[in-house]
Amino acid sequence: MQNFTKIERLTPKKAQALDRLKSFGEIYSLFDGGKAASQAERCVQCGNPYCSVCGCPLHNYIPYWLKAIAENNRVGAFRLSSENSPFPEILGRICPQDRLCESACTLGADNFGAISIGAIETAINENAFELGESIAYPAVTSGKKVAVIGSGPASLSAATFLARAKIAVEIFEKDERAGGLLTFGIPNFKLDKRVVDRRFEWLKKAGVKIRLGAEVGKEVDFKDLTDRFDAVFVGVGARRSAAAKIANEDARGVLPAIDFLNATQKNLFGGAKDPRFDVKNKKVVVIGGGDTAMDCVRTALRLGASSVVCVYRRGESDMPGAKKEFINAKEEGAEFIFNRAPNRIEIKEGKALSVVFDETKLESDGKRGKLIVLKGQEQKIEADVVIMALGFEHQEKSWLKGVKLADNGAIVVDQNGKTSHSKVYAGGDAVRGASLAVKAAADGKVAALAIIKTLLID
Repeated sequence: MQNFTKIERLTPKKAQALDRLKSFGEIYSLFDGGKAASQAERCVQCGNPYCSVCGCPLHNYIPYWLKAIAENNRVGAFRLSSENSPFPEILGRICPQDRLCESACTLGADNFGAISIGAIETAINENAFELGESIAYPAVTSGKKVAVIGSGPASLSAATFLARAKIAVEIFEKDERAGGLLTFGIPNFKLDKRVVDRRFEWLKKAGVKIRLGAEVGKEVDFKDLTDRFDAVFVGVGARRSAAAKIANEDARGVLPAIDFLNATQKNLFGGAKDPRFDVKNKKVVVIGGGDTAMDCVRTALRLGASSVVCVYRRGESDMPGAKKEFINAKEEGAEFIFNRAPNRIEIKEGKALSVVFDETKLESDGKRGKLIVLKGQEQKIEADVVIMALGFEHQEKSWLKGVKLADNGAIVVDQNGKTSHSKVYAGGDAVRGASLAVKAAADGKVAALAIIKTLLID
């Protein structure tokens, strides 16, 4: 360990941009066991590991599994990485490590280059799977059962920790495939869906029941769940795209980001093409600067858009998404325009023709600065398709009887994820609003541990 002066930081190789655009395959290769071990040897093994304590919402045992893989203890590293994380091979792929664990790494602060934590985490797990390791669950013997509503990262996490505690779990998912955001909201080039499916297969082998096409409030009665189960976890996400509140944003050719990504993924699964989401040979404008905007930009490029322009109201350094996704989008041919806020969409016969933007500037007022819109300094960008990637809001939850909601529709919970209903817990975006998958996973874990304590210990 502590070989950071001898070994430079490396990141996984990625496919060339032109090759990436030919498919939706993952763009990064995996470290092999030797490369993962070598990179792990750079770890300082801090007495107070900020990467885990401050950087990781799950408080993953990062220094421990780095040490194990550096010593070529592949099975030990695999088991340590899975101890505190419900699906490390997924989070290793999709977490914005530059804003989380790696940003807290001591070596990054000292300009030696942070440990490549996400890449090592992914490699530890995938290499272990290749060696025949898998996720083992105990038999369901507790006599307790929990219903989980939704199957995104919060729900998958909750189900994982509950199953580990020998509790019977039944998942109710309204879509035709399990995974929620992991399946329909994150493109294949960041997360191969076979990786997600594998996790659910392991859960099914552990005895977890997964009911697809079972929407609570329609096919399934919520009160029936609270009556039949010892506890209920709600992880339905925040799935309604935020509006820009500008003229003509309901015109034909204007698409919510999540609808665009969902339709693309369903088509990749073999579903029928929806002409509303066809961007081939079209001029596409994406409005937003987060990870979802980058996903839309890169998806449109793969679908054959003639041009893709991403417009963000702040500057490049203020973009809230992962830096590597912005870099990847630029490499793949996207154009970026900063300091522009949408004013209106111009239409002809109900169809979008262009977007008019106002110039913006930042005035010092807090951490990110106050955004000022400069009226009268307009810029028009032609567009056949406009994709709104402005974040997500809480969808209607009238079926959630007996559970207190905030004014914005968020589920109100305490520090243990417990709602105002004595048997109901919640987590993820349904509670906190649109956020990171790892934070949703942490919420699911916290709630699961609280349920376990209530059902099996107290």
